[in-house]
Amino acid sequence: MGTPKPRILPWLELQLNLGQLEGVAWVNESRTRFRIPWKHGLRHDAQQEDFGIFQAWAEATGAYVPGRDKPDPPTWKRNFRSALNRKDGLRLADDRSKDPHDPHKIYEFVNSAVGNFAQPDTSPDTSGGGSTFDTQEDILDELLGNMVLAPLPDSGPPGLAVAPEPYPQPLLSPSLDNPTPFPNPEPSENPLRRLLVPGEEWEFEVTAFYRGRQVFQQTISCPGGLRLVGSEVADRTLPGWPITLPDPGASLTDKGVMTYVRHVLSRLGGGLALWQAGQQLWAQRLGQCHTYWAVSEELLPNSGNGPDGEVPKDKEGGVLDLGPFIVDLITFTEGSGRSPRYTLWFCVGEPWPQDQPWTKRLVMVKVVPTCLRALVELARAGGASSLENTVELHISNSHPLSLTSDQYKAYLKDLVEDMDFQGPGEA
Repeated sequence: MGTPKPRILPWLELQLNLGQLEGVAWVNESRTRFRIPWKHGLRHDAQQEDFGIFQAWAEATGAYVPGRDKPDPPTWKRNFRSALNRKDGLRLADDRSKDPHDPHKIYEFVNSAVGNFAQPDTSPDTSGGGSTFDTQEDILDELLGNMVLAPLPDSGPPGLAVAPEPYPQPLLSPSLDNPTPFPNPEPSENPLRRLLVPGEEWEFEVTAFYRGRQVFQQTISCPGGLRLVGSEVADRTLPGWPITLPDPGASLTDKGVMTYVRHVLSRLGGGLALWQAGQQLWAQRLGQCHTYWAVSEELLPNSGNGPDGEVPKDKEGGVLDLGPFIVDLITFTEGSGRSPRYTLWFCVGEPWPQDQPWTKRLVMVKVVPTCLRALVELARAGGASSLENTVELHISNSHPLSLTSDQYKAYLKDLVEDMDFQGPGEA
């Protein structure tokens, strides 16, 4: 029979008392508060000892065996954080993870939890009874709390699974002779993390306007992004799914306007490309049409909204960063701040409409990442009830989300932690 996995809290108290891990220490005499180093994985000054506590927990749970497994600090950190977040006897007292000189977090034991942990005991019980942690409920809680996330085999379906065997073994209760079946729990993986999966199929709602008249709308899922083109014979060897803007003759009656719109479409060439990579949405123009972009939910006539930038030619330019979006979304769910912006507007072939209504421009295109819209709608609803509402995240191989408000906020904050390892400009 294998050695049982340690419980996170007694294991952690032992490490604090030993004082052998760099930066892991008690911070008060009563030993109720302690610090954990929390340095971003892509900081230039990051060293192996900065992740010592995360590696030690991975080794203790069997998720990482030195010499056999490839080191994976982001997963170690994520699993350690998830294990702590599930414990009622612990709370985050002070988050100083953004400190440029000494990034760390201060945790605090509550409800007199510290010092009352029963250590794992593999010796036979000769007293005729078990410890306070030997009840079936406690064992089940620890099994659920100590799950370790690990990638599925390449041949399996996409996603992440837990490291224990896929078919759970019977759970033995010290008070029963017969084994009790172990329920199959939901995976503890954050479903929002798929927003950052490389090559994931994002879904976009594309709407085109000619002189303010809506002439086209299509919702499309595309793993390599999309390209707005003006002709069916556009170069299909370029990356991104081509979306052909319609000929204006089917919707406009002014022949002069039709001529100008056709001229703009003819100069789109290889197209206007938009795609997701990491925590960024990127755009690039492959033709001759200068294109300006802005992030705004609506462009009202005479609003005077200026562009956020011009789409660069023959090189990628960032148009939306998911990091600030998620941070703003967390603030919004907590009742302060405005709803984060996620709708992209492109003015094609002309300067941005600063001094006149945007409806006077020949070609305007609105692009909505539907998964970001769903996240904002869920925040506005205050969190979907598991019995009342579900919100579909339009990402491939994802299931409709059914979350409470607290679960939703926790997943958002967890996603921000993941972005520590994907900071822009630090790759």
